[in-house]
Amino acid sequence: MTNLYIQKLEKYGSGSYLASDVTVLLDIVDKDAVADVPVSQKEALIQSGQRHYSDMLTLEAAPTAMHEQLYSQALTQGTTRTATDIANLAYTLHNTFEQAVNAERPLVLVSLVRAGLPIGVLLQRALTDQSSSYALPSVHYGISIIRDRGLDPVALQMLLDAYPNSPIVFVDGWTGKGAIYQELARSLEAFSDPSHVHFANIFHQSTFDQSTFGQGTVNNTTVIPLLTLADPAGVAWLSASEEDWLIPSGLLNSTVSGLISRSLYTEPQSGLHRSVFYDNLVAVDHSLAFINHINAARRSLSTPPQCLPTYQQPRYQTAELINKLAADYAITNRNRIKPTIAEATRAILRRDPERILLATAEHPDTVLLRHLCAQRNINISVLGDKILPYQAITLIKQRSKDS
Repeated sequence: MTNLYIQKLEKYGSGSYLASDVTVLLDIVDKDAVADVPVSQKEALIQSGQRHYSDMLTLEAAPTAMHEQLYSQALTQGTTRTATDIANLAYTLHNTFEQAVNAERPLVLVSLVRAGLPIGVLLQRALTDQSSSYALPSVHYGISIIRDRGLDPVALQMLLDAYPNSPIVFVDGWTGKGAIYQELARSLEAFSDPSHVHFANIFHQSTFDQSTFGQGTVNNTTVIPLLTLADPAGVAWLSASEEDWLIPSGLLNSTVSGLISRSLYTEPQSGLHRSVFYDNLVAVDHSLAFINHINAARRSLSTPPQCLPTYQQPRYQTAELINKLAADYAITNRNRIKPTIAEATRAILRRDPERILLATAEHPDTVLLRHLCAQRNINISVLGDKILPYQAITLIKQRSKDS
């Protein structure tokens, strides 16, 4: 029966990635069937409470020449770091799960669409690289998670049905405030009872995490297995670092994420969350080129991989900072605060920003941010170490009294 479920999963696409890289469990709809909502109108609808952000989409245009140039610079600058981080993450997964998985019950990587997709694909390439010291039986899927609405329960159940004896690890690109972590934790509460048939698929750390094996405390069995490339918020179970740095894939949107749009909500009884495939952007797609470039760099690393620490509980190390920013700028809706270079940049491109907060006026990692601010006449405030560990934070413009 499990094989039948897996065959059903294979009918879903991979965006512009290879079929061996990922299966994306989304209902791909034609972009002509989705209303193209201008940013200013979308912002007003979101903040007034009339519409949820996941009910609307502003269709993407091709990146500008300047945007492309800055991506190329970020890729050149960040290739070795990204490759090293992926190798270290893969090595840690190998050490954690090698005794628990095999070809019949592989590790299931579940990337959170969209920012998790490039990282998940890179990890899948690393884990399936038989020439490496960290090869591990694994499969990779992408599923939707939406703030306030959670993880797509239909997609998750499909994976649990297909891989009933496999551990699952969730993959994201980075953490900002920790909001997606909290959404993930809420979505997984239903499985947290040790008597639940799928408890061990998700809450498996006391069994598979060698650093905590045998301790048997409640905390060790309820770890949310979230993996990220960068974790400034301090909430991930496993991350390559807690720094806010210029992750190359954080600078682009669909053109480095398999040409897939941000996901749109669908009621569970109606099926999977939806997404648009941007077939009009094929000519400027970097998704596979990015993967191939970083993967080649990983394979040519001369330094041996290192085992990274794992955490049993979120630390929420930036919660106090977020609280202070909310008080200083009279923000009652924390969703208007978008920390990290990646989120701050994406917010400028997709939302209506009021101002940008920077730790350093001339930091090379914020060149695109500052360029976009100059283009759109957005105010910049340089606050130094007051906003560390974040290098950049976008504050979304208030559109209604209760936002």
